[in-house]
Amino acid sequence: MEINFPLSLLHSSSKQKNMEGCCLVLTLQKILLTLSQEVKKLKVQNSGLIPQLAIVQVGAREDSNVYVKMKLKAAKNIGIIAKHIVLPSSTNEIELLGILSHLNLDPHVHGVIVQMPLDCVNSINSNLITDSVFPNKDVDGLNSRNQGKVAVGDLATGFLPCTPSGCLELVKRSGTKIEGSHTVVIGRSRIVGTPVSELFKWHNATVTTCHSKTKNLDEVVANADILVVAIGQPNLIKGEWIKKRSSCDRLRYNFYSW
Repeated sequence: MEINFPLSLLHSSSKQKNMEGCCLVLTLQKILLTLSQEVKKLKVQNSGLIPQLAIVQVGAREDSNVYVKMKLKAAKNIGIIAKHIVLPSSTNEIELLGILSHLNLDPHVHGVIVQMPLDCVNSINSNLITDSVFPNKDVDGLNSRNQGKVAVGDLATGFLPCTPSGCLELVKRSGTKIEGSHTVVIGRSRIVGTPVSELFKWHNATVTTCHSKTKNLDEVVANADILVVAIGQPNLIKGEWIKKRSSCDRLRYNFYSW
C-alpha cells in the first residue's frame, strides 16, 4: 500500500494536509478512470476478450488478505475479472508450481500474481516461484527476465514492477520534475527498493540507495528532492531530518510502503 504526500506536510497545518489528501484521492480516481477506459477499448478491439487476472495466495496472512482485497476491488472497478486462488499453508513447492503451470497454460488467464510473502509451513524458494510465472503473464514484474529488462533500461517490452511503477506514476502526476532530481531510496529489496532505484535512474534522476549499513542517513535524507521509503520499519524517518527549503518543499515527495 502506498501513501503519497509532500514532505512539506511534515511542517504544514491540518488544513493543508487535508488539501493534499484530497489531491491524492483525485489523482488516484483519474488513474482508475483512465485504466477503465483502456480496458473498455481493449475489449472493443478484441471481440469477446474478457481480461482475467489470477491472484494466488498461500496461507492467510492478515496483511496479505488486505492487499489481495484491494487488488480484487481495483480489478473490478476497471472491468477486469480477478480470480482469487487461496491455498492452505500446508502447500508445498511442487503443488504451488503445479498451480502456476496450469495458470500459465490457461489461455483465459492473462495475468498472474503470486501474493508475497508466502505464508507456508513448508520451505518454498520464492525466487523459483516468481520465475515460474511466464514473463508475459507476470503482471507483478517479479520474473527475473522482467527484472533484468528494468535493470538495463528496457521499460517498454516487459511488465514493470507494480509498487515501484505506482510510486513513479504518482510522482509524475504530482508535477514533480524527476529529471535532474536527487532521489533517495531507502531500502534495496528485490520487490520494491531495487526496482524503484532503477526506474528513477532511467527517468534521469540521480539516485542514492540507502540501506541498513548506510552512514549518516539523516544527512542523506535532508538532501533529497524525492524520497522513497521502501522498508518495513515504521517511524525510521524523523521529521527533523527534513529541512525546510522554500524552493524545494513542494517538489519533494515521500512514498511510504508497508
